[in-house]
Amino acid sequence: MHGTPSPSSPTSPPEGRTLVIGGGPAGLTAGYLLAKRDADVTVFEAADQVGGIAMTVVRDGYRFDLGGHRFFTKVREVEELWYEIMGDEFLRRPRMSRIFWNKKFLDYPLNGMDVIKKLGPVELFRSGMSYLWAVAKKPFRRKPETSLEEWVSNRFGKRLYEHFFKTYTEKVWGRPASEMTADWAAQRIKGLSFMTAAKDAFFPSKNGDIKTLITEFDYPRYGPGQMWEKMTDAITARGGVIEMEAPIERMKLEGGRITEVMVNGETITDFGNVISSLPLRNLLRMTEGAPAEVVAAAEALRYRDFLTVSLIIDGEDLFPDNWIYIHEPGVIVGRIQNFRSWSPWMVPDETKACVGMEYFCFEGDDLWTSKDEDLVKLATKELEEIGLSKPGQVVKGYVVRVPKAYPDYVDGYAENVQIIKNWIAGIENFQQVGRNGLHRYNNSDHSMLTSMRAVDNLYGDDHDLWEVNAEDEYLEEGETKQSPYPYRAGATPSGEVGQHDEVAVKTSDGVGGR
Repeated sequence: MHGTPSPSSPTSPPEGRTLVIGGGPAGLTAGYLLAKRDADVTVFEAADQVGGIAMTVVRDGYRFDLGGHRFFTKVREVEELWYEIMGDEFLRRPRMSRIFWNKKFLDYPLNGMDVIKKLGPVELFRSGMSYLWAVAKKPFRRKPETSLEEWVSNRFGKRLYEHFFKTYTEKVWGRPASEMTADWAAQRIKGLSFMTAAKDAFFPSKNGDIKTLITEFDYPRYGPGQMWEKMTDAITARGGVIEMEAPIERMKLEGGRITEVMVNGETITDFGNVISSLPLRNLLRMTEGAPAEVVAAAEALRYRDFLTVSLIIDGEDLFPDNWIYIHEPGVIVGRIQNFRSWSPWMVPDETKACVGMEYFCFEGDDLWTSKDEDLVKLATKELEEIGLSKPGQVVKGYVVRVPKAYPDYVDGYAENVQIIKNWIAGIENFQQVGRNGLHRYNNSDHSMLTSMRAVDNLYGDDHDLWEVNAEDEYLEEGETKQSPYPYRAGATPSGEVGQHDEVAVKTSDGVGGR
């Protein structure tokens, strides 16, 4: 749906107070831009901390990024907003990651000579023939690709799919890749193919021609949560209101408008517009007056959750990467973060290392409901099994659970989202924004951009928020930008240059944050 046009001019504030539901990147962006224009705005956040899944959790001085949020975008107005908020608190960080596969570490994205060495000539030949077979079959394909397995196998060959996509993808989503829709791959890795990956593996360009092949990124000194904390301060400084621990309990729909919002038992009626980043399933559960078929469509939507077990290690960093993808089927862990490689300020003790063991799960399953001490034991054991740590190195651990981290592209989701979208289009004073708000696997930059467009709609524009992260909005071609601030890549708290200064690697797993 589009916002209520301004009755006078595009620069006049929206009529009445605007309620923003959710204090994550999308909600805070809307709150900040409205407060910046001197509009009356209140942001409601259910938790006791802003940032949503992009928050930074602090335990005993150790700071944990829940998933790894790179600040890189080709959307200039998002980039400008980041620097407007962060200033010189942004660090310029080199990007380094690898894949742990078949008891070996492979550079990621793939490095040609590294692949040849670690796959070996026999498997390299078989993978190449598998790719050529996929190419040969292309003219004879009649039906559209329906699964992620088909989509990737058709572009890389079946053997490379099994080596580098299947195990990790199934860990992340908790079901066979053959049962996953092709939509996820089409959105997340569009533009990447065998030939482009091979070209970059053997003849890497300085900046990367693919939208996701970047060599470095920005990162807040104290983690991504620092961005949202500073944005919160900026909202309140400009007269906006942030209500913490204020979950939305009910909304009333009458005559094509939201007329009441209940928060912590209090019914609010003095508002003109609502901008929401609520997950669609939650939205429909709390909205009075929604049709039964729309409620059913929302109930059919699914989400993937995850948890991080952060382990404090006695000694030096276990590896130099920002993170490692664990493709090994013998362990449950899917990815391991090295928090000091994101920012030295994340780890307060120079004699300790801190890693985040990421486990993908469903809220309520055996992994999710395990006791924290059991999860710490599991993570400690798997870190040793992989060969990254030795017995006795783990000092202590912390567990952080992240519900609804990923909107799931389960079969039939697109039709259900369309039903909900059509219903929302009929609500005059209501807009949905953000990742879960639109049930799109957006990164932080696109989530913020949806809110920018929602605010524009309140001032008279007519943007379709569901199309904000379309590829033509993204400006696929572009160079790695130079930071306008003087922090050097790898800068340490002492001002020295860290060990990653000469690392030049690329990524192909998404942009604009997690």
